[in-house]
Amino acid sequence: MTSQPPGLIELRLNNVGQLFNTMDPSPFHERDLDHDAEEFILSWAREHRRDSDLRIRIVLRQPEDVEAARLVKESIQHYFDYRARIASQDLGGLFREGRAALLIGLIFLAATLVLRDLITPGHRLGDFIREGLTICGWVGLWKPIDIHLYRWWPLQAHGRLLSRLSRCPVEVVFES
Repeated sequence: MTSQPPGLIELRLNNVGQLFNTMDPSPFHERDLDHDAEEFILSWAREHRRDSDLRIRIVLRQPEDVEAARLVKESIQHYFDYRARIASQDLGGLFREGRAALLIGLIFLAATLVLRDLITPGHRLGDFIREGLTICGWVGLWKPIDIHLYRWWPLQAHGRLLSRLSRCPVEVVFES
């Protein structure tokens, strides 16, 4: 049994049309990849170590076509480059959302703490409302904390993977 070289992602297709989304009206070299083909490539890329050199091999069971091979190579690299740019924009948007949420959360916290101080302590209902306001104020900071501590790294990792795929060599092999 032969093993695959490190970093190799191989797709076997009957024809070049299976690689692309048939509903996309764009010219051939600018088309979106078929969702299943994209997921296959991404899932195999995630299986490889981050420091391995990724390579994509497309095996087509059709007569050799030099122009189709060139377009497939360009299309795959163009598609993953486009997706990497979108992922970068999404990450920037998430950080903008995080900054806005932080500002809103801090203003909300300040408002609840001011309201809390306006309530006289010593009564059960007053103490209950004071504690509730304190809790509500701090809960208002949950979203910016979530964004800045946790939600950004999966987006960054996905963007890096897409960038790696946009730069990896693509080989097209024809089988009759």
